Amino acid sequence: MLIAGGINGLLLPIRGTIEGFSDVSLGLLGTGWALGYVAGCIMATPLVARVGHIRTYGALAAIAAITILGSAIVMAPWAWIVLRGICGFCFAGTAMIVESWLSERSDASTRGRVFGIYTMVNLTANTAGYMLLTLGDPAEFLFFALAAIFYCLALVPTALSSSATPTPLIAVKLNLKDIWRNSPVAVFAVFWVGVSNSAFGTLAAVYAQQVGLVLSAVAFFTAIPILAGAVMQMPVGWLSDKLDRRKVLVGVAAFALIADLAFILLAPEGRFMNLALAALLGGSIFAMYPVIVAHANDHAAPGTAIQISGGLLLTFGIGSIVGPTIAGWAMSEIGLRALFIVTSFAHVMVILYTLWRISRRSAVPEGDKSAFQPINAGRTSSLQTVEGSQSDNASDAN
Repeated sequence: MLIAGGINGLLLPIRGTIEGFSDVSLGLLGTGWALGYVAGCIMATPLVARVGHIRTYGALAAIAAITILGSAIVMAPWAWIVLRGICGFCFAGTAMIVESWLSERSDASTRGRVFGIYTMVNLTANTAGYMLLTLGDPAEFLFFALAAIFYCLALVPTALSSSATPTPLIAVKLNLKDIWRNSPVAVFAVFWVGVSNSAFGTLAAVYAQQVGLVLSAVAFFTAIPILAGAVMQMPVGWLSDKLDRRKVLVGVAAFALIADLAFILLAPEGRFMNLALAALLGGSIFAMYPVIVAHANDHAAPGTAIQISGGLLLTFGIGSIVGPTIAGWAMSEIGLRALFIVTSFAHVMVILYTLWRISRRSAVPEGDKSAFQPINAGRTSSLQTVEGSQSDNASDAN
């Protein structure tokens, strides 16, 4: 499923550019995905409760395969946006089912390792999907078919499994009033991080292609930021456990802003500089979400951590709806590097508001902090992973 998602996620903006789709249309692909993903996070729980994990997973994987084949049949922006939204819905449901299954089949002593392996599989499979596009011509039908094949292969293990059905999924609820009261910084920052991450995640391939990078470099340009973000989560998390997490968030956002400004002011055209700046940007933007979640959980009342994390997940999703729309329009009206004007504005907002809140509220004492948990915030993270992490924390506390 994740390999198919990697192929699909990179193929559509590249093929859309070849077909002459506007930057606005390509940005709306990300908006459609985010809308579908948020809807899937909300609606997958009752769907699974009605027909079960295996049937739901099978149906969603099959529909995901249909969406990529539909994109190959109907080469029109409006169709791709709708199909991308349906695919986002399917991915949300399948991610929640897989993660709830992993949580159910592990215990407190193994859950951390299980989800660590899951995260590595996630990153490796997505990267593999990106790199597969370097083996052929994205202007051909091959990669649409290949993505559909991988979607169908994802059906096989669950269809043939005799494992018991896991417990029901956790419902994701959005109560902005409660989570804002808990931590205004977390709500404000996670929205803008959603704007930044989704804008870059959706349009990075468009930027790389239009700046003149060859296909292999375009694939690396989209993969390196995710890998850099995964690598940076542990040192950033360790630092946030020792210092005021808000100050760490400001520092990480400042590094992201440096990368944004370098893209804008230096206007790099060569492969090395673009990849280096992409790594700096990715190492920063993909390390912010877990710091924000940890900060919110530091202030969470007993028994509310899951609700807080669920609200932040959906707030991130709302930002993910806004980001690609604005960035696509800006690139169409202003130019290629307007993508980084949008991301830089988001990072400035995070920095300024967080600094203001630091002046208004004292830091949480180190001994009262919750444990930092790496979270792969993005296209396949769900509250089931957060729940597994919170269970580990609760077990450790007991």
